[in-house]
Amino acid sequence: MSHSYFIALISLAAGFTQGVSGFGSALVAMPLLLLFLDAQTAVPLCMLNGLIITAFLSLQLRVNVDWRKIRPLLIGCLPGIYVGARFLKEADSDLIKLLLGVMLVGYALYSMFFKPRERTIAPFWSYIAGFFTGVISSAFSAGGPPTIIYTTQKGWDKDDIKATLSVFFFTTGIIMAGAYSLAGLITTAVLRYFSLSAAFVLLGVMAGSFCYGKVARETYLKIILNLLVVMGGMMIFSAL
Repeated sequence: MSHSYFIALISLAAGFTQGVSGFGSALVAMPLLLLFLDAQTAVPLCMLNGLIITAFLSLQLRVNVDWRKIRPLLIGCLPGIYVGARFLKEADSDLIKLLLGVMLVGYALYSMFFKPRERTIAPFWSYIAGFFTGVISSAFSAGGPPTIIYTTQKGWDKDDIKATLSVFFFTTGIIMAGAYSLAGLITTAVLRYFSLSAAFVLLGVMAGSFCYGKVARETYLKIILNLLVVMGGMMIFSAL
């Protein structure tokens, strides 16, 4: 496999990104993996690597895990996954990605330059954030933003934000892994590349977590907002 070294480096970078921020491994990995692999291999590979990352982070931050924060997101997410799968068959995916990308970039830039005050958010918004995460994850494999925006608006400590994101993404990742398995998408090629990349993903997330421990909350939020700008920009680019 002549491109094995590149896949290993991509996996290392993806793990490092999510180790620092609590999300974003797919943002790094997917565009680069698609240079070497077809989508039917890259998407499930990215999902399996994501399980390693979120499992590690969930264990690392287990003292900060609060299921009262995570449970409403999961309850909202489950019907969202179904709606997203149906929606994908009928909707103009490019238009939706364009609108989502504009929303992400607009929200992140507004938060960077206008410094909105933290506010009290009604509990029902957690179900809405979970629902739209499920819809977008199922339809476009990029469902993190609604939950990321919700958690950063709650005024939580950075460890609480990262723990909530990690456990939520790990749990939804298991659900998606089951769906991929039933659909026959976990092929021998996927498992072969997974065996190659798993150690590099783990090394990356460990290095990223070490750097995260040196970062203040305000800096952490800036990292998240900058990643949202990049994520939104990539969605806009892919839609156009």
